[in-house]
Amino acid sequence: MAALCSEFGDLVQIKKQLISVISLSKERGLLHSAKWASELAFALDRLPKDELPPSHPFTEEDAQDLDALTLAKSYFDLKEYDRAAYFLKGCCSRKAYFLYMYSRYLSGEKKKDDETVDSLGPLEKGQVRNEALRELRVELSKKHTAGELDGFTLYLYGVVLRKLDLLKESVEVFVDAIHLSNLVTNIEMVTTFLKSLSLPDCWIKDFFMAHMYTELQMIKEALQKYQNLIEAGFSKSTYIISQIAVAYHNIRDIDQALALFNELREQDPYRIDNMDTFSNLLYVKTMKPELSYLAHNLVDIDKYRVETCCVIGNYYSLRSQHEKAALYFQRALKLNPRCLGAWTLMGHEYMEMKNTSAAIQAYRHAIEVNKRDYRAWYGLGQTYEILKMPFYCLYYYRKAHQLRPNDSRMLVALGESYEKLSQQVEAKKCYWRAYSVGDVEKMALLKLAKLHEQLTESDDAAKSYMLYIQDIFSCGEQLEHAEVSTALRYLGQYYFKNKLYDEASLCAQRCCDYNDAREEGKALLRQISQVRDQTETPSADLFAPLSNNNTPVRRVSPLNLISFTP
Repeated sequence: MAALCSEFGDLVQIKKQLISVISLSKERGLLHSAKWASELAFALDRLPKDELPPSHPFTEEDAQDLDALTLAKSYFDLKEYDRAAYFLKGCCSRKAYFLYMYSRYLSGEKKKDDETVDSLGPLEKGQVRNEALRELRVELSKKHTAGELDGFTLYLYGVVLRKLDLLKESVEVFVDAIHLSNLVTNIEMVTTFLKSLSLPDCWIKDFFMAHMYTELQMIKEALQKYQNLIEAGFSKSTYIISQIAVAYHNIRDIDQALALFNELREQDPYRIDNMDTFSNLLYVKTMKPELSYLAHNLVDIDKYRVETCCVIGNYYSLRSQHEKAALYFQRALKLNPRCLGAWTLMGHEYMEMKNTSAAIQAYRHAIEVNKRDYRAWYGLGQTYEILKMPFYCLYYYRKAHQLRPNDSRMLVALGESYEKLSQQVEAKKCYWRAYSVGDVEKMALLKLAKLHEQLTESDDAAKSYMLYIQDIFSCGEQLEHAEVSTALRYLGQYYFKNKLYDEASLCAQRCCDYNDAREEGKALLRQISQVRDQTETPSADLFAPLSNNNTPVRRVSPLNLISFTP
């Protein structure tokens, strides 16, 4: 923390730098950068008039290009990129040169997006591309070799290289830019990758690191970074609040994420950024009134924003109107074909409509936008599971698991795939690992117990069923899918076969509380009563009887389930 404070010791100087960044970004049409810097600057204390940073020096070349640059910038702001580039051709100032190259790049991106939207059907990867990229690379490479690129144009060169999948070259060019995080594809690369970089020791590095940790699902590290930034003086930053909320969303801490998004809405009621993520949380909690209110509110603010379309899509999906939901996700993609969330959510809707072919295509588009989107990999696995293609399922679930190694849903899905492929040992490892990392759906132990039961491993099955019952009752609420009666039925028979009649009787009595197990429970009680008068073997110290609060307690562990841990 001391090191961080030393970097953030002069908040006045940081405010001045942010004001300069805002001005420089606006001049070059980098609107998102200007917006980000503006939000951070607003979170810091206001500067007195005599401490405001001076305007940037105006060179002779800037004066020479002023008229052309002013005209081109007006066209650029109206998204007339080809027209802007035409009037900037031949300008010699660095500012004009950047805007000239950037206009050409955005023109190519716009044409690519238009072509993508027009088809929105099966597209092979790489079939639609920005035709301007290769020319831009050749021209920028010459300037780079001659050392004639400033920081902004160097950033653009890095973007061009990345778009051409020249990752090694783009890292070298991109080393001082925050968009570097998109080049790191898995957690294992992080340590080696960061050690290979020599990033400047500047306050903005902490924002970059926090963002990268969030992108790589290293949420604990991301939250610590953001907490340090808050303590360093950015406690009023809505950007940081939104990023922390997204981080909690990524680890499925839904209540904490909802609380932060509600706080964000109070501070910035007309904010649209990240509201699609907020709607995902409301969807998961089935909060229809709140989701309806959010959708109507965003329509009033701007109904043609991508986030608004996604929120409306989630609202219709929650109402099981999947055709309407898919329509709004398509609208979002017409506005921004690189919207990752819209592709993934549209894939979910096609799954609901049993249109597996369209779902696969949507998920593949999502992966093309961002290979780190575990939801798309997981969705592809589910789709191929419906198509009864377990080898494909296994491949895609493995990809999802690599991105989310501690997500029990990925592990359970992997276990099911292994089970279908008759790889029972691997399936057991996955189910036990899912339980060990915290089974959010409370399904791993049940599947593990049933697998042991199928393999006639009765002791292991009994232990898993006991742990399952403990897990279900410890969560404090009865889950809809809970199969407590299944576990009690098996344990009753298990105890009976092992002549543990007291435990068998208690399980049978509990079976009578469930409609689907009542008759079997009564039959077992009758069997027990018939042998009560016979010689009874003393109970082995395997499991303690169920306690009065419905929670089974294990005394001794006769089996070593740790052996199933991968």
